[in-house]
Amino acid sequence: MSAEKGDRRKTAIIVGCGVGGVAVAARLAHAGVDVTVLEKNAFSGGRCSLIYDEKDPGYRFDRGPSFYLMPKTFEETFSDLGEDVNDWIELKKCPRNYKVHFHDGKIVELSSDMVKMKAEVEKWEGPEGFENFLAFMKEAHYHYEASVNMVLKQNFESIWQLLTLHNLREAFNLHVLNKIYSRASHYFKTDRLRRAFTFQTMYMGMSPFDAPATYNLLQYTEMAEGIWYPVGGFNTVVQSLEKIAEKHGAKFRYSSPVQRIEVDLKTNDTRGVILESGERLESDIVVCNADLIYAYGNLLPESPYSMKLAEKNLTSSSISLYWSMKEQIPGLDTHNIFLAEHYKESFDDIFKKLTLPKEPSFYVNVPSRIDPTAAPKDKDALVILIPVGYISDKQGPQDWPALQQRARAFVIETLEARLGYRDFSALIANERITMPQDWASDFNLYRGSILGLSHDILQVLWFRPGTKHAKYRNLYFVGASTQPGTGVPIVLSGAKLTASQVMRDYGIPSPITQKVPVEKSGLDLVQENEPVLRNILFLFVILAFIAFVSGMHQFVPMPAVF
Repeated sequence: MSAEKGDRRKTAIIVGCGVGGVAVAARLAHAGVDVTVLEKNAFSGGRCSLIYDEKDPGYRFDRGPSFYLMPKTFEETFSDLGEDVNDWIELKKCPRNYKVHFHDGKIVELSSDMVKMKAEVEKWEGPEGFENFLAFMKEAHYHYEASVNMVLKQNFESIWQLLTLHNLREAFNLHVLNKIYSRASHYFKTDRLRRAFTFQTMYMGMSPFDAPATYNLLQYTEMAEGIWYPVGGFNTVVQSLEKIAEKHGAKFRYSSPVQRIEVDLKTNDTRGVILESGERLESDIVVCNADLIYAYGNLLPESPYSMKLAEKNLTSSSISLYWSMKEQIPGLDTHNIFLAEHYKESFDDIFKKLTLPKEPSFYVNVPSRIDPTAAPKDKDALVILIPVGYISDKQGPQDWPALQQRARAFVIETLEARLGYRDFSALIANERITMPQDWASDFNLYRGSILGLSHDILQVLWFRPGTKHAKYRNLYFVGASTQPGTGVPIVLSGAKLTASQVMRDYGIPSPITQKVPVEKSGLDLVQENEPVLRNILFLFVILAFIAFVSGMHQFVPMPAVF
């Protein structure tokens, strides 16, 4: 394959070495593009980077993601690059998915072992419970398969790609108008299991009382495919893709923060970038992997869209604790969830009051439980993630030092009560804390929102910012806030969409740029063959769809149809 068009290779600059940026870099370099990746920090991965204990480097922590889900997406990424993921990453499957701890000391254990799940579900739900669980999984499976095909493999450049008869039908089959918690309540009679199968929305930075029921696909992939862990930490995924990119000629420059993306306001061409050092780098293509709202607000000329983007709904932030433990903590598994007694109220505090709940739910990851290289022998590394509202003054001033102190004290108090310790803090050898302000300053995350734009119904698919700038012709985007969305496997899928779009636009040969023909019928045929009738029908479809989905809570500007 070659990226030569005319008498020279096409050049591309990737702004940011997060998982999306490095995946696009690998794909473009593999296709013959001359790629340079610029990263503001001295390390790769962004939120997928590693933290080492400065006083004792034997302790290693995943800064952010710790779940290796949707393994087929990772396999596809490496396969498209002519590689086998198993040659690059050693994966271990967690024996159990989670220990879910409740306020009364009870524990629900979730597993991909259906024999164990049958016993666990029936313990709480009774003899008919497992049958209901299987029905829930059947629905979640449908959501998973349909979402992969509808969302992860399509780049919605036009609303017409969304408003086909097939997609409109799928929107209802995917229960986009239901919420995850209410949908789970159809299958589980106890609050305990309703909570055990809905807390996963925290990984998307959303409340289960607000997130569309479609996202129970997370529970399906956990149960059907299990939860895995890359030995050496999640950053090994990024490191592997970086090495593959370098094998194909890509260059990586660290400690090279970009001051702005250089655009020609007369021709609307993107010329390259200007570094904070003053250095100017030219390229044919620029792909931005920086936080999208930050990029529009700081790297590009101000525009009405950049201001509108800053007002969109955001995901939560987090107070993250990284603890080097003096000994192993036997009561903890690899993945542990501690749920608040007042479940809904705790989410309302985060997403409506934008603060730390009075009784926060939190997640504890013990990488050393499955990967001994994460901590010295007979000791543990603990990562505690406490969801909290993003940085905002909408609900009054946020006293972050007080919130940090309260969050830490609550976690210690809870672990002592649930695990039977008298003085848990005495077991902490060293500690590091990441606050919302740190997420914002270290990774340019707007308002410290760790997962970018929210995934409510009016911020997904075509409604989510696209992978190509609407005005500047050779500027593209990849990352959590662009299509298709947030989460490592989702961003990897987005990297494929972005790279494919670049290759199509520049006529760069690659097997991944080929589109699979879709059989058309009904309104789809009308769209193709009857432009006038198409516009009339789709005008009504658009208005009905938007009004029905949004309840007209907010107005969404639509393109002209005539």
